[in-house]
Amino acid sequence: MIGNIPFQGSLGEPLRNQTALNKETTMHHSRLKAKGIFLDLDGTIVDSTGAYIEAAQIAFRNLKIQPPEDPVLLEIPRRMEQHLTLDDITKGYTKEFLPLYLNAFRSITESKTQLLPNVSTTLAALSQRAKLALITMRHVPNQVVQKELDYFGILPYFSHVVTGLDTAKPKPSPEALIKCREALNLDMCDCLIAGDSVSDMRAGKAAGAKTVALLSGLYNREELEREHPDLVLSDVSLLPLHVE
Repeated sequence: MIGNIPFQGSLGEPLRNQTALNKETTMHHSRLKAKGIFLDLDGTIVDSTGAYIEAAQIAFRNLKIQPPEDPVLLEIPRRMEQHLTLDDITKGYTKEFLPLYLNAFRSITESKTQLLPNVSTTLAALSQRAKLALITMRHVPNQVVQKELDYFGILPYFSHVVTGLDTAKPKPSPEALIKCREALNLDMCDCLIAGDSVSDMRAGKAAGAKTVALLSGLYNREELEREHPDLVLSDVSLLPLHVE
């Protein structure tokens, strides 16, 4: 997705402080076998909360509109991913708002995103068991994302990277997963996708891959469980415990 604080409903309070809820995992679920692991970027590997908020503030300021509170600003990427209206948030200026927002987001992601906790050690562990690929809906050139991954020191863990510019249809289309499967020379039944959004889960189901939902992004447990993932975890750092 273009994420990172879970929500209680569409405009509810962040769940970041509810550690007990977020740390719940499906501990009794059997371990998932995977030769290929496809990982989302925003809300899965990196915390993009600051970038989402600042990009929206920049866009509103350019339109000379007072920005809403942060929880409302974080509703913007959720709705964009699901192709829902932003008119109530943008005061009817969605057409003018979107290019300003997207340009601002692209320009500040490198400085405003940061790795989520324990990502480097997690990727090191996973890469010993499976081939890793990265899938992001960011509509930017592949080399831009690779540069960000290299800055964080995690690019070598990924055998393949797919961005929004590399596919004709974004998630929830399975196109990106199919490209990764082909690049890694694997059967889709041997692959899984781990991500924080409903689009990740829908893309995985459509492709025929296993699905792991993560509570480290913009969606809460109830929203993600409605997509019937194979596993729900608080964050990607727990994935090595459930994959073989």
